[in-house]
Amino acid sequence: MRGRSPRGARVNSDMQRVLSSIIQFELKDPRISSLVSVSKCDVTNDLKEAKCYISVLGSDEDGENTIKGLESAKGFIRKRLAETLNLRNTPELHFILDKSIEYGVMMSKKIDDILGNNNEGE
Repeated sequence: MRGRSPRGARVNSDMQRVLSSIIQFELKDPRISSLVSVSKCDVTNDLKEAKCYISVLGSDEDGENTIKGLESAKGFIRKRLAETLNLRNTPELHFILDKSIEYGVMMSKKIDDILGNNNEGE
């Protein structure tokens, strides 16, 4: 439910909130980074599938390992989502590594560097 309706927005935010809690407090896989967050969840209208965008602070290897760890825990995560969320269907989860936060930090540093270099020349 890509936010087209108030219910869709609620399901997306509930899914994001509960998934974040499960990852942070219930998963013990050493591959999953401690600096991980769920940046967005998009659940389809029929509640069959959900794209979960995962942001990891660290190296590319940390991100890949975290996604692998989440993929292996997918069954447990779906079970916990079904217990917590009152949905007709528990969606099939698709984890996608989200690098938008990392990109934003990099661009911010570049802007700061450019502004810093310009101020020194004045």
